[in-house]
Amino acid sequence: MFKIEPKIKPSLFEALLITVIILLLISFSIIQLESVPHIPILLSVLLLWLFGALKRVPLKIMENGMLEGAKGGIGAVFIFFLIGVLISSWIMSGTIPTMMYAAFELVTPNWFYSVVFLITAVIGLGIGSSLTTVATLGMAFIGVGEAVDASSAIIAGAVVSGAFFGDKMSPLSDTTNLAASVVGVDLFTHIRNMGWTTIPVFIITLILFAFISPDISGAEFPEVKTMQAVLTDEGLVHWYSWLPLLLLFFLSIKKVSPFVTLAASAVFGVLLSFLHSDRPLAEVGSVLFSGFVSKTGNAEVDALLTRGGMDSMMFTVSLVLLSLSLGGLLFSLGIIPRLFVAIEQYLKKVSSTVTAAAASAIGVNLVIGEQYLSILLTGEAFQRQFEKVGLARKNLARTLEDAGTVINPLVPWGVCGVFITTTLGIPTLSYLPFAFFCLLSPIATIIYGFTGWTLTKKENE
Repeated sequence: MFKIEPKIKPSLFEALLITVIILLLISFSIIQLESVPHIPILLSVLLLWLFGALKRVPLKIMENGMLEGAKGGIGAVFIFFLIGVLISSWIMSGTIPTMMYAAFELVTPNWFYSVVFLITAVIGLGIGSSLTTVATLGMAFIGVGEAVDASSAIIAGAVVSGAFFGDKMSPLSDTTNLAASVVGVDLFTHIRNMGWTTIPVFIITLILFAFISPDISGAEFPEVKTMQAVLTDEGLVHWYSWLPLLLLFFLSIKKVSPFVTLAASAVFGVLLSFLHSDRPLAEVGSVLFSGFVSKTGNAEVDALLTRGGMDSMMFTVSLVLLSLSLGGLLFSLGIIPRLFVAIEQYLKKVSSTVTAAAASAIGVNLVIGEQYLSILLTGEAFQRQFEKVGLARKNLARTLEDAGTVINPLVPWGVCGVFITTTLGIPTLSYLPFAFFCLLSPIATIIYGFTGWTLTKKENE
């Protein structure tokens, strides 16, 4: 999207005014009116059309800007569809129920939230996909939490923290590869450099979750045993149900395309389901599209397993397309480029440069709701400035991830935020205060910017 040529050059006042109005419109509608994000984003598009008309920008040019923006989300759309199919497939094959059963075994009276954070971090690191981790393991731990009366909001915060640690640090992650490629640094150099901020934040997050972990009394455990018994009695737990997950790991490690990886694991899951189910093929197709409907008779288990399907992703897909269209329009009308130009002239020091880059990555997430654009736009805009203050490019790549990748799940109208809320059933603003890893990462990178800790000079890159 950063290749979209601005058609006009608005004044700084105009760019700021439009941006503030859009932020207020979206945040007020979602937080105060509890509206779905689609409506305020659509209203923001109409507002930009009006602004463009006043600036005598032809409607065709604005339409082209929106189309160019939306094109960048086609890959994500297919990924979301495949994740919807994967969830249904993994429930039919018993993979998610088996993961839930195993997660129940990990319930401990001590350090429960830390366990959730650690396990999701390891799985996220292994498969390199935060959303896949949330959609599979996250569902399992939400089920555990409901069984032992733990806070679903805190569990969601732990799941999001762990999943996005993996998304940020895994060499298999698309955002990690994107940040390295946009800035032009070696992938593993980028990952090693991120360790300076990520590892301390990881440790602090682990301690915080240990500190707030509940004292789960023994009286609460019979409910867990009941849910485990339901899963086994319904024939949903099998040793071979781990195989689709292992296949996902294997293909991810081999760096197979995520499209192929998700599709292969979903197909494998469907095939395994025939080992313990005589579901007709026509019904299989219906489940893959509409989602799995659990009828165990246990309300808690049914609530956890009734989900998935391509249709469940339509809400997120429509938001992706709307958000990217808004971003394309903001760029073609010159609003985002004008803001970047205004920021650049005030950046004379290392501290202000790093802080501005972090703030810009966060700002793009807030205005457009898309993490890829926060990496792309901020990376393109700040490369020259980092060189001016003598910083190596890998410092910019680290900043993009510290303040870009991990912020999107905290934005109620962001692509990741909406996906997580839809999948786990926990509002973004409910788990936001407990997503410690995501909240602390940008703070760490800004502190390092002011102190100079671990910042590499350009000649030493």
